[in-house]
Amino acid sequence: MKIPGWIVAVLLVVIGLAGTVLPALPGVPIILLGLLLMAWMDGFIAVSVTTMLWLSVLAVLSVVIDFLATAEGARRFGAGRLAILGATVGLLVGLFFGLAGILFGPFIGAVAGHLLGKANLDDSMRAGVGASIGVVIGTAAKVVIGAVMLVWFALAWWL
Repeated sequence: MKIPGWIVAVLLVVIGLAGTVLPALPGVPIILLGLLLMAWMDGFIAVSVTTMLWLSVLAVLSVVIDFLATAEGARRFGAGRLAILGATVGLLVGLFFGLAGILFGPFIGAVAGHLLGKANLDDSMRAGVGASIGVVIGTAAKVVIGAVMLVWFALAWWL
């Protein structure tokens, strides 16, 4: 039973790492699940419950930052609700088109959403740039927080 549990835990961490850059997967929370499974299988001896609680705080923080970064990036560049919604839809549709879709989907979605709100093309393009910048910042924050969690867990495990 131990080996399958470890395999699942490692797979969760690997899938979570992929999810830090793939918007469809909640990467950092999946990393947390893998780390929690590892700590639980060890009886919370090497990594304490307190450490896992702090890692949980980081996971929640990553979700909040990811959401706020996209919305705030778009808002700071003049996007309205339809542009933010469009950026989100563009991001989801962009997943089917690989890296280019992930990069350009939010931009195209924000522009389309802003145009639907009766905005002019220049304002819509600015909203698209803002949404794209927000997605990049949110993704970078998830990667950093995921890495911090892994390092923290590893240090707690081995020290």
